[in-house]
Amino acid sequence: MTSTPPAVTPVAGDEILRRTLRRHAAGVTVITVPGPAGFTATSFTSVSLEPALVSFCLGLTASTLAAVQSADRFAVHVLGTENTTLARQFARSGIDRFAGVPWTTDHDGLPLLEGVPAWLSARVTLRQRVGDHVLVVGEVESGGGHGEGPALVHHNGAFATPVPLPPHPGA
Repeated sequence: MTSTPPAVTPVAGDEILRRTLRRHAAGVTVITVPGPAGFTATSFTSVSLEPALVSFCLGLTASTLAAVQSADRFAVHVLGTENTTLARQFARSGIDRFAGVPWTTDHDGLPLLEGVPAWLSARVTLRQRVGDHVLVVGEVESGGGHGEGPALVHHNGAFATPVPLPPHPGA
């Protein structure tokens, strides 16, 4: 069987990346640091289990960059579909993102948002400029959350939720 390779159209690398990432569903999180400061992110990922390391990226032009650059700890709040308003609020610039949001602080001022399915806190172990972003890696220290409800994802420019597929026949 012969297959035809996909059509290739010359496009700039940044446009290829944008197009491709629109097709990639990513979990939605809110990252917070002391200040308080925070932002919505889809760049959160695990790095290592031993030690327990996680990471996120933030653009060099982000309004929260200075707070993230000076923070020694951060919290990652994994959002569920009931947190869509929270995701939108922390994605907006020029507002008090914490206004009207139930939150507390831990022992050293790290903001922890209430009502999220899962959260974790981490101590920064690496901050590295990579292209037009800063990569931040942290070692997990604590976590919590109510652990219920469907996940909030970002796909094709909109918030969505994953739908379980039926089991594979014979599985």
